[in-house]
Amino acid sequence: MSPRPPDRARRLAFDALRAVNGEGAYANLVLGRLLAERRLDPRDAAFATELTAGTCRRQGTYDLVLERAAGRRTGSLQPAVLDLLRLGTHQLLGMRVPAHAAVAATVDLAAATVGHRVRGLVNAVLRKVAGRDWEGWVEELSAGADRSTALGIRHAHPRWIVEAFAELLPADELEPALAADNASPVPSLVVRPGLVDVAELLAAGATPGQWSPYAAGWDGNPADVAAVAQGRAGVQDEGSQLVAWGLTRPNAAAGRWLDLCAGPGGKSALLAGLSRADGSRLLSAELSVHRAALVAAALRGYPGETSVVVADGTRPAWRPAAFTRVLADVPCTGLGALRRRPESRWRRTPTDLDVLVPLQRALLTSALDAVAAGGLVGYVTCSPHRRETAEVVESVLARRGDVALVPAAEVLPGLPGAYLGDYLQLWPHRHGTDAMFAAYLRREG
Repeated sequence: MSPRPPDRARRLAFDALRAVNGEGAYANLVLGRLLAERRLDPRDAAFATELTAGTCRRQGTYDLVLERAAGRRTGSLQPAVLDLLRLGTHQLLGMRVPAHAAVAATVDLAAATVGHRVRGLVNAVLRKVAGRDWEGWVEELSAGADRSTALGIRHAHPRWIVEAFAELLPADELEPALAADNASPVPSLVVRPGLVDVAELLAAGATPGQWSPYAAGWDGNPADVAAVAQGRAGVQDEGSQLVAWGLTRPNAAAGRWLDLCAGPGGKSALLAGLSRADGSRLLSAELSVHRAALVAAALRGYPGETSVVVADGTRPAWRPAAFTRVLADVPCTGLGALRRRPESRWRRTPTDLDVLVPLQRALLTSALDAVAAGGLVGYVTCSPHRRETAEVVESVLARRGDVALVPAAEVLPGLPGAYLGDYLQLWPHRHGTDAMFAAYLRREG
C-alpha cells in the first residue's frame, strides 16, 4: 500500500529544517521565504512555523532523547533522517499532536523525502520517544546531573550558555531567564522619526511600547502595517531601540554621526531621524556589501540626508575625531536574541568568543578614535556574556586615559533591573526585550 503524501505544513517544516541544519540558513529567514512561496493557509502556516522554530529551539535536548530512543549516536544517522526524527519528536513532546498522528505523519514524510527504506527506523524510534512525555524525558536525562546541566536539558540551552547567564543573574532568576528565551516575542515596531509618529501606529491597531518612546507592539504580520510597507516605520526590538536612542541623549555638539557596524540598518534608521533634531548628519558604515544594501533600504525614508559606505570599521575610511557621536553595535554571539534565532544556541560555541572578542576590542578602539573630544560612543552587543560586554570595555579603557564612562542610569533612567554598574543590561524575563548590553563613553579633551 502506498504511503499517503505528506501534508504541506510538515513538508515545509522539513525543507526549512534541512536548510537550517544542512545549509546554515537562519530559521526565521528561511521560514519567511518558504511561507511566502507556498502560500499555506493561516492554520497550516502557524503549524509549520511552530514545528520548525520549536524543533530548532529544543534541538539539543531532542538529540539526547533520540540517542536514548535509538540506542545510537545522532552522528551515525543520515542528516535528513535525523531532521525527520527531530520534527517527529517535537510533535510528540512539544506540540499537542496525538502520538499516532505524529508518528504516522512523520513516517509518510520520511517515505516521500528520503525513501521507503527509512520508514521502519523512523517508526521504531518515534514509538520509543512516545513512551514518555516531555517531563518524563527531562527527568530521565537529568538524573544525576548538576544544576547547570539539568537546567540546560529542561530549557534547551547548552551548558556554557547556562553558566554565562548564571554569572550575571541571581540564582532565582536563572531559570526564568532561560525560559524566556523559549517564548516567541511579539513583533515590535519602531517609527522613523519625522516620517510617522506612534499615534499613527496605535490608530492602525498597534499597542503602546513599554520602554521606548518610538515603539509599538504588533500582534500580526508587520508587512500589513501601511507605515512599515512604506518605509516610514520598521520592525525593531525595543531593547535595540533603547540602546540606539541612548547614544543621542547625553549632550554633545552637533555634527556628523557614525554607525560603525550598521547592518542590517534598524539602528541607523532610528539615528537618522533623531539626528535631524540639531542638524547633524549620519554616516552608516558596513563591511558586507549585502548588509550595506539592507542599510540603504532601511534609510530610504531619508533620501539625501544620510550616506552608506562599505567599509571595515577596524580600518577607518574617515579621519580621526571626525564625528560627535559614534555607535559601535559590534558583531557578537547573539546570545541576547535566542528567542528570535532559535537555532543559534546550538551553532555557537565558547571558542567563537576567541575570535569575536579581539574584533570587538578593535572596533571599540576605532570608535573612540573616530569621535571628537566631548563626543559620545555607544558600545553595544546583543549578548549579555561578560567576555564580550564589560570585559571588552574595561580592557580598552585600561589602555586609554582620554575616555570616561557615562553611567547608563543617567543616560536611560527609569529602567528597573537594567543597570549593571555603569552599564546597561536588558533581559527578556525582566524587560520583555532582547538581552541588549550598552556602555556609553565620552571622549575627553
